[in-house]
Amino acid sequence: MGPKPVSEALIDLALSSSISIGGVAACGGRTSGLSGDFTLKAALTRLTAGAGCRFEIIDIHTVRILPEAPEAAGAAPTPSKPGPQPLPDPVAEILVTATKRPVAYDRLPASLSLISASQLQITGATDAAGAVRQVAGVTMTNLGPGRDKILLRGLSDGAFTGRTRSTVGTFLDYVPITYNAPDPDLRLADVQAIEVLRGPQGALYGGGSLSGVYRIITRKPEFNLLQGALTAGAAWTETGSPGYEAEGMVNLPLVHDRAALRLVAYTEVEGGYLDDVNLRLSDVDQTKRIGGRLALAVQINDTWSVTVGGAVQQLDSNDTQYVTPGPNRLRRANRIRERHKNDFGEAAVTVIGSGDWGRLESSTAYVRHAYSSLYDASAALNLYGSSTADLGVFEEYTKVDMVVEDAVLTSPGDSRLQWLAGLYGAWTLEKSPSVLRVRATAGPPVPVYVDDRSDRLITSAVYGQASYRLARGWTLAAGARVFETDLRTSSAVQAPLTGATRAFTRKAQFKGWSPQLTLQHDFQSGAMLYLLASEGGRPGGFNSGGISAPAPSRKTFQPDRLRNFEVGTKLRLFDRRLSVQSAVFYDLWNNIQTDQYLPSGLPYTANVGDGRNIGLEIEATWRPTTTLTVQANALLNSSKVTKVNPIFATRVQDRLPGVPDASVGALATYERPLRDNLSLILTAESGYVGRSRLTFDPALSPEMGGYIASKLSVQLKGPDWRVAAFVSNPNNTQGDTFAYGNPFSFGQVRQVTPQRPRTLSLLLSRTF
Repeated sequence: MGPKPVSEALIDLALSSSISIGGVAACGGRTSGLSGDFTLKAALTRLTAGAGCRFEIIDIHTVRILPEAPEAAGAAPTPSKPGPQPLPDPVAEILVTATKRPVAYDRLPASLSLISASQLQITGATDAAGAVRQVAGVTMTNLGPGRDKILLRGLSDGAFTGRTRSTVGTFLDYVPITYNAPDPDLRLADVQAIEVLRGPQGALYGGGSLSGVYRIITRKPEFNLLQGALTAGAAWTETGSPGYEAEGMVNLPLVHDRAALRLVAYTEVEGGYLDDVNLRLSDVDQTKRIGGRLALAVQINDTWSVTVGGAVQQLDSNDTQYVTPGPNRLRRANRIRERHKNDFGEAAVTVIGSGDWGRLESSTAYVRHAYSSLYDASAALNLYGSSTADLGVFEEYTKVDMVVEDAVLTSPGDSRLQWLAGLYGAWTLEKSPSVLRVRATAGPPVPVYVDDRSDRLITSAVYGQASYRLARGWTLAAGARVFETDLRTSSAVQAPLTGATRAFTRKAQFKGWSPQLTLQHDFQSGAMLYLLASEGGRPGGFNSGGISAPAPSRKTFQPDRLRNFEVGTKLRLFDRRLSVQSAVFYDLWNNIQTDQYLPSGLPYTANVGDGRNIGLEIEATWRPTTTLTVQANALLNSSKVTKVNPIFATRVQDRLPGVPDASVGALATYERPLRDNLSLILTAESGYVGRSRLTFDPALSPEMGGYIASKLSVQLKGPDWRVAAFVSNPNNTQGDTFAYGNPFSFGQVRQVTPQRPRTLSLLLSRTF
């Protein structure tokens, strides 16, 4: 390692040692480099000497760099209770792990966004919707908490959630937490960072990552730090009901340098703001969320560690959040409360070992995701043969159990040839019974439609990647994943009024491979240019629902495939005060899967046809002064349905639905130091969401979007406390967001999902 800035030398040390390191921007000056063999502690001591920073070895795989305390100048680095983190620099937390090995953020040949814990805190982002607004190319539907889909790069199969696997892989650390379910909407409590990796990631993550990956990286237990934190807040929504939140964390050392426990717990109520005039109820769409995480980390010896943990969350929404247009846009008239529940549970064991042979990380997890919804089905009762019924209630329930194993071995050192090899296996059982009950003027509810369905999937895969540093800054990398998925579906449909029944058990097997190829050039100035080609896809499946049996052409839906071609750059300009990353992409999507609804309100899945998308995404961060940071992002894309499957429909709009052709956003953060170690922090966040349609059928889907979402805050921060006030939607706009409401009246009446009205939130947090 030759002479270079200390921060860059620390990054190189992390990469060569296969460790995670954060906060390197705290170190200044240059180092003459390292030559010879050093222990990790000796290398860190040598590199940080005289650089105005100190280090803490959290465990054998994690190091934190902090500014050197004045009274500790020249002293040996010792653990201490950290105060509030400095204003976030998105490229300061320099190592990312979305590619399953530590990689320097600005050397990664892919389009990736990183949102640090401090940025989440300063912007008040506590869920996926609040986080993804800060990065380019990400949109979300807005049906309600626990019902939404994350969409990347304008690659949307529509807003509905059914049998198709998600286009975006959602992960808690390295554990997949969804299959074909909506996002569980986990609260971002005590997380280390959010990573958003765009483009198909079939080579590393397999099916379900067709357009990218969204990862929540949690904070891990720290061995020699006794620490706690409490947060409490309240919110008031204009024309709505109030809400509150509370969150607590404790990090408890158990054995010096060997074991620690970290516990997180939270509860919150999100006040409703819609009224149901038929039920004579106000603020019907209140949501309650309660959950937590527990992690126990044990250092077995100098090379091996084990972390055992789990996460739970229960989310209950009293009603959906759509309205029907009228004089008051925040009202509707239903016959029942359309409740929704989304319960999530996870238990995982992670084993990490490293040595001269490389680094092994194995994650074994069990996930249970259960969710259910009620709908007022009265608008479609004439299709079910019940002439005397005046009320219909449809209940759908899904329980997904997954057992997942992912083990990856990465090469040691910092040689010109780097590689990784992985094994993946998953067993998934999804049970999804649904029932439609009707009620006549007199008498109890009677079932008129029942579908008792279960799907079992067994997936196995081997994957690998190798990169080689060529001459003069060129690096070539290639990877691939070979997979096999076995599907078994059973369904029993009954129509008690007519006595009709049908049942089937069918099997299918899907095999394939997903390649990836990159070529990158690192310039001496620190800039980087890359070319990327990658693929992703989703397996097929069976349709079972409907009043009558599906037509032969709709009994199955086939796998789809996405090929991505990308050119990207990453720049650090003006003494590294301006960082820019951009990518131009061209995507070809064959046999697009989509979830749709029959006129009866029951779901089915079909292949629409082929499509393509051409786009530009860009993110920039500018720090003109030490107190001001300005971030901006944009996605400009042009999608087109190039070939329509006549079995799906005779008329399809020519663009992919649910994602606008243009979306832009900006975030400005200003921090002014005050006396007595106090700081004043001001933030302004705003984003424009362009227009698009909700579904492939333009007749059923008027244009949505064309609105601005904004948020302002003022905060006062001390050494171990913070007081913050946030105002969301300060202009009190009511743009029609990308969501639908009730599938049984969809297409019969206009359904609009407005933004939450102007909301004031107050937050108080304390660390100890």
